[in-house]
Amino acid sequence: MTLKLSSASLEPDDADHSIDEDIGYGFSQRLEPGRAAYRQLTGHDPDAASIASDHDFDAHVLASILAVASTEDGSLATCTGLAPDDLDALAVRWFPHARRALAAGAGSFTEDEEATLLRDLLLSYASAPSDESRWLANMVARRAVEPNHLWEDLGLRERGELTRLLNRHFGPLAKRNTNNMRWKRFFYRMLCEDDGFLMCATPVCTECRDFNECFGEESGESRLAQRRRDQDCEAPRDQAEGPPRTSREGTIV
Repeated sequence: MTLKLSSASLEPDDADHSIDEDIGYGFSQRLEPGRAAYRQLTGHDPDAASIASDHDFDAHVLASILAVASTEDGSLATCTGLAPDDLDALAVRWFPHARRALAAGAGSFTEDEEATLLRDLLLSYASAPSDESRWLANMVARRAVEPNHLWEDLGLRERGELTRLLNRHFGPLAKRNTNNMRWKRFFYRMLCEDDGFLMCATPVCTECRDFNECFGEESGESRLAQRRRDQDCEAPRDQAEGPPRTSREGTIV
């Protein structure tokens, strides 16, 4: 899925002048697509994100999810779990300079039944009613059906960022994970318990043969960082083939 951001996509009144002017559309096009998307949304690489304030943290989370979803097959709406209207509302509030490009790539929306169950669980434990919590409930639930660690499929840099996200927006639910179970496993366990089923074969976690599946380490490299490393490995070959041709359009996603 590729979105093109041309100069016409940035209206003068909507442009975010905090974005680095040295990005350049030709340079942005040569960046790995997910990193290019994140940088176009925020003005910096994900490695350099400052998340000290809650506002900056939320911006980082939203940009990360949009960026990693943009690298996958399917429409941006389906891959993020946000219907086009919600995706547009998010863009207006958080990334107005990229509104046209995000709208162009939104595409059709197909709801995932499993993600809907997870979304409803998250919403039932929202810290406070807000558009951000509603958007994030949809986005986290949709990304949870992907195969990797949840923090990776959200495009985040480490599991701690996911824990902070859940504590901030879905605190009552996060507090129930008293044993630090893997978040995806914890969500499904909660769904089973709410329906009156037992997901676990043994009543005591430490005696279960699947203990490491639920409580094992969730370390690893973020998907955006991994893609950057892969690109760096390909750089010598690209240089040998000569500089890439520039385009009047730059790839944001």
